[in-house]
Amino acid sequence: MEIIIKDFLNFRKMITPFIIRILFWVGVAGCVIVGLAMMWNSLRGYGSEPALFLVGLLVLVCGPVLVRVYTEILILFFRINETLTEIRHLLASK
Repeated sequence: MEIIIKDFLNFRKMITPFIIRILFWVGVAGCVIVGLAMMWNSLRGYGSEPALFLVGLLVLVCGPVLVRVYTEILILFFRINETLTEIRHLLASK
């Protein structure tokens, strides 16, 4: 337990990947809400824009995928850091 706290306080253990996972789900929820709202508003008669319905559908389908790609890129940096740290520890132990 003491080692975990020491690693956390010395910035050896990162909390940002956990925060990124939370932001992923917030982003997905936001895309779904915005996409459905755009589709609903296009059907309710606010200009009766068929293009607004298609944009809403695009946000609903592609938005979560783009959020996933962005968060995977962010997490990739932390995974690279963890792997390099493991390599450093292995080389130091030899």
